[in-house]
Amino acid sequence: MKTTVSLQAVNSYERQEVERGITTLLAPLGGIAAFVKPGQRVLIKPNMLSGKSPEKAVTTHPEVVRAVIGLVLQAGGSPLVGDSPGVGTPRQVARRCGILAVVEEMGAEFAPFTDSVPARIGNGTFQELQIARDVVEADVIINLPKLKTHQMMGMTGAVKNLFGAVIGMRKPGLHLQAGEDKALFAKMLLELAAHIRPALTLVDAITAMEGDGPGSGDPVHLGILMAGAEPLAVDRVAMDLLGLTEVQVWTQKVAAENHSAFCHLAEIDLFGPPLEDLRTKTFRPAKTTDVHFGVPRLLHRPLKKALSVLPCPDHHTCIRCGLCVTHCPPAAMAIRKEKLHIDYAKCIGCFCCQELCPYGAIDTRQGFLLRLLDSFSRR
Repeated sequence: MKTTVSLQAVNSYERQEVERGITTLLAPLGGIAAFVKPGQRVLIKPNMLSGKSPEKAVTTHPEVVRAVIGLVLQAGGSPLVGDSPGVGTPRQVARRCGILAVVEEMGAEFAPFTDSVPARIGNGTFQELQIARDVVEADVIINLPKLKTHQMMGMTGAVKNLFGAVIGMRKPGLHLQAGEDKALFAKMLLELAAHIRPALTLVDAITAMEGDGPGSGDPVHLGILMAGAEPLAVDRVAMDLLGLTEVQVWTQKVAAENHSAFCHLAEIDLFGPPLEDLRTKTFRPAKTTDVHFGVPRLLHRPLKKALSVLPCPDHHTCIRCGLCVTHCPPAAMAIRKEKLHIDYAKCIGCFCCQELCPYGAIDTRQGFLLRLLDSFSRR
């Protein structure tokens, strides 16, 4: 059985163009009426990582949120918009990234994700997670990710965006449980997405992020919206559009290894412009974050610095605000003698510090063996 992913070229965030683009995008999927029925409470889940302006491409653009709220209202649904950001209160972040103004103008409800409830994730990796009550109690969930690189997972899109259902400091706790095992963390994300099961995922890739995402990369214009009912299928198409391989995107890698449905293009019916016409040839991925050439796992820790990408403070940019220190899952960061220090013996490479730094003061540095491999691969 196949699933459908729809693609639509949209060149700007001009309001009417976004509205037309989303209407056309959803038509092959049955339109918004295929997902929202009158009287249903519909949670719209954008990416609200931090309170940065829409031009930074850190968060879902407010015009995409506006258009989806409008369609939910047209279908007779009751829309609420919410997420749990990494730094700052949900309302502060929503105001700074322009989403709160849209919610208020459209007469929707803002859901600050303040209350967690336990959710049984079957017999999965973590078995029980605490997720936002608003997520659990919604009749319908519409997932609105921003397409970005991710220093730990390779890419953040449909699956990774649902990690926002985990509130506040519970996120670093899950990072700490997974430790340095990226496959384990990816498996948890896949199980969480399967449990939440959004009715619709619509990806904002009009302006995406390349490089050191998800919080410190560079905006890149792709001019694309994509949508589908299966998060893994949407991510698979996004990965292909960016020219990323399976080994670069951990959720896709783990899904393929577990023979999950909808993680291969052969299982997906595509509607819209041909992939070849939309595919970008210059996209800059996140730096390599692991080794895939058969180094025995026993050697990973002794060779960690040489075989890893690790966070590195930019002392010229860092203002020593302490946010990274507070949010570091293994408590590997400290401010000493007016400088930020990282204990690399404790660092698990989760890149929460880079993701949450509001000043872009956390760079990434490849170990010398990875730099050597990259230089050979470019020859």
